[in-house]
Amino acid sequence: MQKLRARPLNGRPVVSVVIPCYNYGAFLPMAVDSVLGQPGVDVEVIVVDDASSDGSGEVARSLARHRRQVTAVVHEVNMGHIATYNDGLARCTGDYVALLSADDLLAPGSLARAGAVFERFPGVGLVYGHAPSFEREPPRMSGRGPVTWSVWAGHEWTWRVCAGGVNVISNPEAVVRRAVIEAIGGYERLLPHTADLHFWLRAASVSDVARVNGRHQGYYRIHGQNMHFESDDVQDLMERSSMFEFLYAPRNPGTSRAAELYAASRRAIASEALLRAAREYDHGRGHGIVAGRFCSLAADQGVDLSVLPAWEVLRKEKRRTGLGPAGRVLSLASRAGRRVKYHVQYERWRRTGVWSS
Repeated sequence: MQKLRARPLNGRPVVSVVIPCYNYGAFLPMAVDSVLGQPGVDVEVIVVDDASSDGSGEVARSLARHRRQVTAVVHEVNMGHIATYNDGLARCTGDYVALLSADDLLAPGSLARAGAVFERFPGVGLVYGHAPSFEREPPRMSGRGPVTWSVWAGHEWTWRVCAGGVNVISNPEAVVRRAVIEAIGGYERLLPHTADLHFWLRAASVSDVARVNGRHQGYYRIHGQNMHFESDDVQDLMERSSMFEFLYAPRNPGTSRAAELYAASRRAIASEALLRAAREYDHGRGHGIVAGRFCSLAADQGVDLSVLPAWEVLRKEKRRTGLGPAGRVLSLASRAGRRVKYHVQYERWRRTGVWSS
């Protein structure tokens, strides 16, 4: 990985922004405005409404009537989010492409910052950054200090993601070179819950990856309807496990290093499952269904659990359960330690864009 000071964008590229929408009509104008206000680039906005029942389709049509850069595509029948994504991607004509959920926002200047990276590094096919979450209003400050770039060879970034086992990109901050999309195809319909992670990894298999540091690149809205929050922790982990298997299992290699990548991902998933099981014990739920599901998922990864540090964490939590009040005191100390470790991991991800387990 190389890290260097950012350079300004010299040209004026065209960036296509696909905005899939399903019953997010109330958020849609704000999302579109966050794209149209981008300086230094020309944009085409493709809103694809998936047969919403809240009038989103008419909102999209109205935006298209009043803004020449906006095209509205309204499905007559619901096709699902993956088909909606791919419908929009197939219509893009820009040099670079972003997929922005109708409830999220682009940060000011994000497309020009991403475009500058693509301009400087022709081998980079995916650029992302940090996209903090918000509920009502996005942060007023987009970051301070110098803007820098981190650039990884595609295989190096892929290894880091597999070894961490998590999706390091939340979505609104990602921009992809259109030539890369044409090379890898669209989103995988067989992976409805992890298609984005699968998409990033496939992009990294044919190109290098870069990150813009020091400025927000997007804003991820949190609200009651988010698809991300509809699944529980066990299901989320199972979906990630299935995605890594789909992409890297021996019967479907995907890359020349598939076996190593698959093994790294299985260790990461097993470790996370064990730590989440330990948390259940810590909260007095060690004999519940959730703890059992996490332990079963860890065992299903086919790795030697006893050599993982997370195994020792779980073993200690199990032992503390039988120690009464003394065990609860020890559990509180252990819980505090895990919170500190998670905070360190989170801050490192926020700064660097990669997750270390």
